[in-house]
Formats: sequence, structure tokens, C-alpha cells
Amino acid sequence: MGSEIKVVPMRVLVTGGSGLVGKAIEHVVQEEGGKLEGEEWIFLSSKDADLVDVGQTRAVFEKYRPTHVIHLAAKVGGLYLHMKENLHFLRDNIKINDNVLQTAHEMGVTKIVSCLSSCIFPDKTTYPIDETMIHNGPPHDSNFGYSHAKRMIDVQNRAYYQQYGHRYTAVIPTNVFGPYDNFSIENGHVLSALINKTYTAKKEGSPVNVCGSGAPRRQFIYSLDVGRLIVWVLREYEEIDPIILSVGEEEELSIKEAEDLIAKALDFTGKIQFDTTMSDGQMKKTASNAKLRRYRPNFTFTPLNEAIKMTCDWFVANSDIARTGRDHHQA
Repeated sequence: MGSEIKVVPMRVLVTGGSGLVGKAIEHVVQEEGGKLEGEEWIFLSSKDADLVDVGQTRAVFEKYRPTHVIHLAAKVGGLYLHMKENLHFLRDNIKINDNVLQTAHEMGVTKIVSCLSSCIFPDKTTYPIDETMIHNGPPHDSNFGYSHAKRMIDVQNRAYYQQYGHRYTAVIPTNVFGPYDNFSIENGHVLSALINKTYTAKKEGSPVNVCGSGAPRRQFIYSLDVGRLIVWVLREYEEIDPIILSVGEEEELSIKEAEDLIAKALDFTGKIQFDTTMSDGQMKKTASNAKLRRYRPNFTFTPLNEAIKMTCDWFVANSDIARTGRDHHQA
């Protein structure tokens, strides 16, 4: 009997646990039965440790001694802040990622799932883009600092596997939105910024001003769907190569169509204006979810109109606590 291997229950440390995806994973784990018996899940926020600092990173790993890590923490901002501060986003994110991955390695963490972003995709490319293409050319110039820092996680994962056999991997969600997002008008993700803008315009009886032409197209994915998929990746996905978490190509939506759904969900009947003097960013970054579908052919995504309605309802009910300021946060 002495040769039996004792399986230690997972102790999962989630960095960036108070952000959009962290809150969604917490909901899946606590409310949807995603947590198995004996498991411990620890959700860190930037208040627990500044992960740009290697000493603080090490201290928090010493404190919790995780067996598994879901790495969501990043320094992020809106399009226009990234355009101004590419160096800042490059350096801080390289430090965060190296501190988390190297500390995890030194402390014997079994598996890490890091969260990349679809903004890492090459700017000049063919569509749809898949997991094999992410290093084929430079990312869009608007946020090249953040994008290159994120790409390096994939490079580092492969190196940890080659040198130590570690199962460190990454997911690449497309445009995530949902409760607990950053709804800042200057600084938030496009959908959440538009929800705040539309809510404010309705309150003030003014038009909604949308930055850009409304023509760029995006694949939007509800945060709870991302949460469910990341828990699956942690438990069952064995590849080192990343996996794109996205709705299908046919679900891609223009910013104008998204704003129409938001207006409907918030009962906004005022005027919607498009400010074409403002940058559109990338016109599209269509991603293939063929790999995800090979693994999870029957996964059902929350229909977009329902997901937008639920997010709008959450924002209206929580507008006092929702993040709407210009904060640099770890999300």
C-alpha cells in the first residue's frame, strides 16, 4: 500500500482575481459548482500584492503555496492610454509575467493558465487568425508594448516546457465583457465604455457619442463563458500551445450593432452619433475558434443580446461600485 500516490487537492491562486475575468471565475467556482471537494481557490487583487515587485510576488506565493495558478493580472488601459504609454505597459507587464511564472516555477507549481489578449494578433494578417499565427508579424501599433509583453508569456511557456517539462499554457479570449468590467468612458473596454456612455446619456437626455465610425468588427464573449472555459482549461487542456476562447467568426459584430443592442437593453431612445475624427483602432481581428470546437463541440455561448442585457442590468444596479474612473488597475 505504501506505493500509492497521495493526490493533493488543488490549491488554485488566481492573480487579478478582482477584475472582469477573475470575478467570473469566482462566480463559476463558488456559485456554479466549479469547485471540487477539498480544493482551495484564492482570488488575489492588486491590494494583496504588487506583482511588478518580485519580493511582493514571492511573499504572496509563500503565503498561499498554490499547486495551480490562473494568471490574469496585467496593467491595462483603454486604447488612447496605450497609445500614449507603450513603454510603461511593456515594462510593467514583462515584470508581472516574469515574476509570476518564475516564482511559480521555483515553488513547484504544477500548472499555470495565463490569459493573453486578442490584441497580440499580428496587424497585417489573413483572417480568421488561429493559434499558430500569433507571432507572424508585429501587433497593431496602438498598443505594441502591452501586446509584445503578452506574447512573451507564450514564448516563456514553451521555454519552461522545453527546459523543465512544466505544463504552463495560455488562453486567448476575444473581446470579453460582463459584470465587474472597467466601465470607464476614457479607459474601459469598448462595450463597457459604451454601456456607461449610453446610461449617462439616458440620464442626462443627451446623445451618445461613439468614438470612431462604428464600423470595426469584434467577437464579443461574455465573461462567465470565459470563466467556465478557463476552469476547463485548468483541469483538462494538456497542450502548451495557447487556445483561443471565442465565439465563431459568424458571430462577429460591428461596434454600431453592439451599440444598438446596448441602447435596446438600456431603453435608450436618444440620438447615437459617431465621431469619425477619432481613431477606429483595428478594423477587425477575426479569430478562429476551430481548436476550441474540436475540444468542446457542444459548449454553448450565452447569446449576445442576453449577455449584454445582463451586463447592462448589473451596471445599472451597481453603478455606485462599478469601476468608472481612470485608474491603472491590475485586471
